[in-house]
Amino acid sequence: MAFLTRITVDPNVMTGKACIRDTRIPASIILKLLAKKESHDQILTSYPELEEEDILACLEYAAWSVSEKSLPVFS
Repeated sequence: MAFLTRITVDPNVMTGKACIRDTRIPASIILKLLAKKESHDQILTSYPELEEEDILACLEYAAWSVSEKSLPVFS
């Protein structure tokens, strides 16, 4: 879980949302940009305080997060 060094949760920062280390940028924002097909270069241009490893950590965090939860079954 290498993302743990780059994704932090602090109840005093962004109401406890998972954020990228030393920023107030929620991981969810980066994940939404990736889902909209923003390139890593575009994201890094928009958020110059980030590094490529931060984007990869967001992806790893998302994969870990969904693997830890079960969705309800609807019939």
